Amino acid sequence: MAKGNKDIKCSFCGSGKQDTLMLIAGLDAHICDKCVAQANQILAEELTVRKAKSPQSSVTLLKPMEIKNHLDQYVIGQDQAKKVLAVAVYNHYKRLNQKIEKDEVEIEKSNIIMVGETGTGKTLLAKTIAKVLNVPFCICDATVLTEAGYVGEDVESILTRLLQAADYDVAAAERGIVYIDEVDKIARKSDNPSITRDVSGEGVQQALLKILEGTMVNVPPQGGRKHPDQKMIAVNTNNILFIAGGAFDGIEKKIANRLRTQTVGYKVDKDEFNIDLKNLYKYITPQDLKSFGLIPELIGRLPVITHLNPLDRETLLSILVEPKNSLIKQYKKLFEYENVKLDFDAEVMEFIVDKAMEFKLGARGLRSICEAIMIDAMYETPSGKHSKELFITLDYATDKFEKSDLKKLKVA
Repeated sequence: MAKGNKDIKCSFCGSGKQDTLMLIAGLDAHICDKCVAQANQILAEELTVRKAKSPQSSVTLLKPMEIKNHLDQYVIGQDQAKKVLAVAVYNHYKRLNQKIEKDEVEIEKSNIIMVGETGTGKTLLAKTIAKVLNVPFCICDATVLTEAGYVGEDVESILTRLLQAADYDVAAAERGIVYIDEVDKIARKSDNPSITRDVSGEGVQQALLKILEGTMVNVPPQGGRKHPDQKMIAVNTNNILFIAGGAFDGIEKKIANRLRTQTVGYKVDKDEFNIDLKNLYKYITPQDLKSFGLIPELIGRLPVITHLNPLDRETLLSILVEPKNSLIKQYKKLFEYENVKLDFDAEVMEFIVDKAMEFKLGARGLRSICEAIMIDAMYETPSGKHSKELFITLDYATDKFEKSDLKKLKVA
């Protein structure tokens, strides 16, 4: 038996028909005009929030010079690498904002590979550029990757980290940036064919090909190995920018050998006399990467090659003092927490840089030397063994360094 008009109520707020302007009937429920208006308001607010969170609106289009200026505050030198990174990120932003129309030119992504000695700032550049980005960014290590089915991590774990950085927002992750560190460690182990599989070298390179180029990848949300019954997340890598970095230790010999082939018989290339033998990285080409052990297919998917210059004495001195997060500022802040004012003699800076040049460890060597000098002061200060001011002299620094284990380090 049908209900009477007086018995009909709104299924949401419970208002009777006599209390509403209109009561809209559904299959088994009713809704009043007030609930319709409120639902419309809730829907409008939700759409506004989602639009604000969408990748297109969250991306701030920074100009290359603005990106480089931000990098300059934290990374000393390496202007060429900064320009290449700034342009790549800017073009990535442009791709995110591009509206594909019929017969329009589609901008392709330009994945980058950075080559430079250890301690020259490859990882620091990647971490610093993450601070200025409004797109998901992650750093992963290529050394833990192995071919599918072997002990280690699958290449899909790279995208798992990107998903985690994007709070599992697939749309945002598909427009993110990935930095693959230590990419030189997956170089082909040998040019000679072997009965054993190169599961952590060429096998990983081959597995990376499709991800770098752009394809739909089924990613395990929590990482680890894939299982038949495991729930997967489909991620499209077409709009993900990949930046690879590595030291490529020993590639200088391959560059030098290639440069010498320019002289044949009595024909001498005039440019050969201008070769900077202290920085052969600036002459690196895809041919050198192939000689080192990267497969041609992978090199083709990393079309932009940039190098980082070795750090000279002046640059190391600037790194020690000038950046926002310089080592000297970090130590002063640490002692400030203990209400101790720390200061250094200018000769101490020169001493630290000289030892860093001797050890050939790049900017990371600065930290090791500073720790050797400051360890006793940092050990005693929290117990009140020092006054409210601490001034590090050259004699103090030399004495502490001579007593440290670093003194025994011999550089070939």
